[in-house]
Amino acid sequence: MNFTSKQIKQIEDKGLTVDKVLQQIEVFKTGLPNINLESAAIVGDGIFRFSEEEKNEYAAYYDKQKEDLNIVKFVPASGAATRMFKFLFEFLDNFNPKKETINGYINKHKANELFAFGVGLEKLPFYEVVITETKKFVPNFDTLSSDLKAVEFIKTMLNEDRLNYSFSPKGLLPFHKYKDHIATAFEEHLFEAAIYVCTQNKTSIHFTISEIYKDVFKNEFKRIQAIVEKKTKTTFNITYSYQKEETDTIAVSTKNEPIVNTDGTLHFRPSGHGALLSNLNDFEGDILFIKNIDNVVVYKYEAEVAYYKKVLAGILLKEQKQAFNFLKQLENDEISESKLLEIARFLRKNLNVIISLEFEKFSTKYQIEYLKNKLNRPFRVCGMVKNEGEPGGGPFWVKSESGTVSLQIVESAQVDKKNKQQKNILKNATHFNPVDLVCGIKDYKGKTFDLSKFVDPKTAFVTMKTKTGKNIKALESPGLWNGSMANWNTIFVEVPLVTFNPVKTVTDLLKPRHQV
Repeated sequence: MNFTSKQIKQIEDKGLTVDKVLQQIEVFKTGLPNINLESAAIVGDGIFRFSEEEKNEYAAYYDKQKEDLNIVKFVPASGAATRMFKFLFEFLDNFNPKKETINGYINKHKANELFAFGVGLEKLPFYEVVITETKKFVPNFDTLSSDLKAVEFIKTMLNEDRLNYSFSPKGLLPFHKYKDHIATAFEEHLFEAAIYVCTQNKTSIHFTISEIYKDVFKNEFKRIQAIVEKKTKTTFNITYSYQKEETDTIAVSTKNEPIVNTDGTLHFRPSGHGALLSNLNDFEGDILFIKNIDNVVVYKYEAEVAYYKKVLAGILLKEQKQAFNFLKQLENDEISESKLLEIARFLRKNLNVIISLEFEKFSTKYQIEYLKNKLNRPFRVCGMVKNEGEPGGGPFWVKSESGTVSLQIVESAQVDKKNKQQKNILKNATHFNPVDLVCGIKDYKGKTFDLSKFVDPKTAFVTMKTKTGKNIKALESPGLWNGSMANWNTIFVEVPLVTFNPVKTVTDLLKPRHQV
């Protein structure tokens, strides 16, 4: 494939190479294998369920250790709020107030979300702000019919010349209305983190954002800093990074030919949250908490949510400590056979690592090498909630092309739905991934792992997008908590639904844990 000199310069300016881009195009042509599900991970087989007493012990263990650790909360926050308002954009496009009523529209289109939006309107955190703003644009607002008032209200929320909420970063939208102020998701992350990330009276949080919003985020922190630091009795170390351009991937047509923009440049796209592995790899902390920007709660639920973060972190610290002890013992060539079997049992029982059936036939030297390889990896402990029919990924036992079986977080898009057996395994999953991770990224010698070495590149996937009304194909990197962490030591733990409160659509803000 011959690229123009302009395109080659564009590729190199991004930090990519022509070879890398050609490899990406080849992936579109050859396709990627579907994930091969062996079975769903369930409580007792892949997912741990702990008693109240055990949970209290883990949380206390974490609290006891944390002051000596470098802890960071890592929050992917680059998403705009556009998808939250999708059904409202559709309504504005399709509703004709001269020919129908909103109730008629709801019945005709089975627009349940629009109905919920209308019923809960006054409970939305930004209700009063939008009403005040609408009256500036529509002086006769109070004389309008209720249907036209609703239309103008929605226009004020979404129109570019008004509040333009849908193009705001999701993290900076009004999320929760308190008696004396309105809080964004960004602000709620600070309050929550102060409970379990704070060490030596300092709380470190890292947000991955779109670079165009960096000043807006920084200004928001300046606006709330004094009050948040006073209330939490902690100082905040807030850092930001952006999805790196070298992680972008080429887009192609349905015939696998590169899409060329009108100015002759190639069309690249961000490669999904898996691109953030590069940002994660820049850290050197002892413990990283990972949580999405929209998964927050109002103040009264924060302590309960934070408690479960401590439980997960306590599990991580205990199991990691044992793994480190075993790794030090494996450096001794005189290690006994019984000790090797004890380490193998620990891997199977505590870390859900499937040990080779041939293990006991290996030579001692190879047994040591095998156990070292399995133990000396980054650690992650992931909360899992009971499946309530939410879209997204879940915990599964997965069989690789080489036949090894391991615990993975799998998105439904990675599964071959035409395969009845695979579809059934997916359908019968009992738990769901709320993106609630605690990670240990240092080895037993205190050196930070190169996380790029633990990725399964075959778990990338191709998605269909549109550009100027035409279908195009895009390539997504292995997901940050999916294939990017495929070769980490993984522990799944059941956590309650109170820990999972995403705002995928604006009506989610009407749910109890987003209401004061």
